Amino acid sequence: MAEQRGQLEKMKIIAYSDPALNNKVGEFTATINPETYSTEYKIEYNEAQAQGQSASQARFTRKPPEEMSFEFLFDNTGIIDGNKRDDLTDEVNDFRELLVGYDGDTHEPKHFKLGWGTLLFKGRCTSLNINYKLFNSDGTPIRAICRVSFKGSLEENLRVALENNNSPDLTHYRVVKKGDTLPLMCFNIYGDSKYYLQVAKVNQLNNFRNLTVGDEIFFPPITKTGIK
Repeated sequence: MAEQRGQLEKMKIIAYSDPALNNKVGEFTATINPETYSTEYKIEYNEAQAQGQSASQARFTRKPPEEMSFEFLFDNTGIIDGNKRDDLTDEVNDFRELLVGYDGDTHEPKHFKLGWGTLLFKGRCTSLNINYKLFNSDGTPIRAICRVSFKGSLEENLRVALENNNSPDLTHYRVVKKGDTLPLMCFNIYGDSKYYLQVAKVNQLNNFRNLTVGDEIFFPPITKTGIK
């Protein structure tokens, strides 16, 4: 999740073993800041339709976390920073281990906080591509471009507050399960079972007492149906 904070001159990637970002396990400071970075936002829809039906309206499914991609230049020629080294294998390997290596205690990839300028981004690394560009005469690499992608993450309590999936003012679709009744489903969504007749009418249910397991029921927002 991207936020705005005080400025940092060099980009930092700080690794943590826990999603709350309390236990720091590593850090990377870019010698050369990325020239550009990209941010991607997505919205997912369910466009499935029943057999024999014409095209249906795309239904909102979820809004995935934002994704950010960066390109980091590793250069050991000394042309850029005046510090010439033999090769950059160790530097790139350390960078790779920080981003995609497993944490020894949790046995899963790490969590990250990225800071640069006014940007603060919290998330996890989803991909790392290493492209070696320049070599010594013996074949050892001395320049590489690492493209890194991260997927943002939110603290669980903040995610629930933002999504508020149980709000009666939102549109809901529910699949009928064994034991479900329309009044009970209305109670679970609206907090009151009295709306079952209106919901039955919206869904054109001739017999709301006998719901078919597997059917999908549409529950409109109560503030837009006149039932509140």
